[in-house]
Amino acid sequence: MRVLHIEAGMHLYGGARQVVYLLSGLQHHGVESHLVCPCGSAVAEAVREIGVRVEEIPMGGDLDLGLIFRLKRAIQGATPDLVHIHSRRGADILGGIATRLCGIKSVLSRRVDNPEHPLLVMAKYRLYDHVIAISQGIADVLSQEGVPADKLVCVRSAVDVDLYQQQCDRAGFRAQFGLAEDALVMGVAAQLIPRKGHRYLLLALPRLIQSFPHLHLLVFGKGPLREVLEQQIEVLQLQQHVTLAGFRDDLPQLLPCLDLLVHPALMEGLGVALLQAASAGLPIVAVEAGGMPEAVEDGVNGLLVPPGSDEALADAIYQLLDNEELRRRMGESGREKMRRGFSVEQMVLGNLAVYRDLLNLPEVTG
Repeated sequence: MRVLHIEAGMHLYGGARQVVYLLSGLQHHGVESHLVCPCGSAVAEAVREIGVRVEEIPMGGDLDLGLIFRLKRAIQGATPDLVHIHSRRGADILGGIATRLCGIKSVLSRRVDNPEHPLLVMAKYRLYDHVIAISQGIADVLSQEGVPADKLVCVRSAVDVDLYQQQCDRAGFRAQFGLAEDALVMGVAAQLIPRKGHRYLLLALPRLIQSFPHLHLLVFGKGPLREVLEQQIEVLQLQQHVTLAGFRDDLPQLLPCLDLLVHPALMEGLGVALLQAASAGLPIVAVEAGGMPEAVEDGVNGLLVPPGSDEALADAIYQLLDNEELRRRMGESGREKMRRGFSVEQMVLGNLAVYRDLLNLPEVTG
């Protein structure tokens, strides 16, 4: 089986990392993969390292109509059995048109849960033979928007649990971020964009600092809201309690050093950061929206709060900061939950089953 994959992301954020996991796993099942991605993207380098053929082409987003013909040439050159498109940024619609022009069966992965205009839904999803939702929350949104049930499949995103089983270099960690020996450290790992809800977490901090004066927040990620968040930190006088740490590719070493992770996103397809944190044995405070309740089970491996409420965030965080034993117990439960339901092999086999169904090939169970 030969599959051409299209990923439009430039950075190794959650979705692109899933593509790397998938292509690596497919190799072990005898699938030949070919990746098309933007010029200079981080995913290209990562995929080449695992021996997958990569073709880099210009990708200019939704209005880059020339992308249709560049993808068409790439598809024709690779002669795949099917095409799997993993991202938006023009690739979902323009890539779907390109596969139609080539007469190739195609699959689209849907990673976000934001609603789409009914006309867009009608036009886009009819381009594809199957649509893979990376959480049941996304699948429910797509179903409500009219995507036919026989076209829709839920294959959850995965996490390499063992990668996050590292011992924390506590002295090095605290020195790196200038943290006091007795600091309670929580983190948030997300792009600095409005829907990730950082502003609500910052609003919750002053109240928490009254009870936990040595509390420190590490904000991992980059994005257009950095300056806005810097201003909010200054207005709230949180400079001694918040570090904007930027995008980090060493989260497997950093997460085990935290006391908890907070994910205040207003909407989220699933949240790869939640899977990573749970794998590292961290309790989590997240929002009861989108696919987040699939990764964080309220009262089991974390606490869920309503979206957009700094008061609810503060209350939930307080519960965990005030109870070390509860943090430990929830961290252990989260790690086990990841091993049971979010393994890379489960994700690979789920995608492979979709491919085999489209190509009328016998199912593989292991």
